[in-house]
Amino acid sequence: MAKKAPASGQTRTRYQQGIIRRYYEHRDTLMLQKLGELVGDLYLAEGKARVRLWERVATALKNLSIPAERIQHLVESDNPTYLANLLQELQSGGGKT
Repeated sequence: MAKKAPASGQTRTRYQQGIIRRYYEHRDTLMLQKLGELVGDLYLAEGKARVRLWERVATALKNLSIPAERIQHLVESDNPTYLANLLQELQSGGGKT
């Protein structure tokens, strides 16, 4: 029998709290990994699929606290090379401005 997730207002188990805590501790690393995968997908995508990928990129960059102007510039450029350069910059420790 599958257990249901706690409804709003219910407490979580210590195990569930640990999972959630670790997710947020490693969120930046997860977002960088996700962006790396999206860069490759963008090089191959066309049409509506490419638009959806850019939406996912924008969400991941927002989660990394990248300024909205920079996100907008990247999405409007529709150039995966710019995203790859930003990813490389983020992995080396800079890039939030």
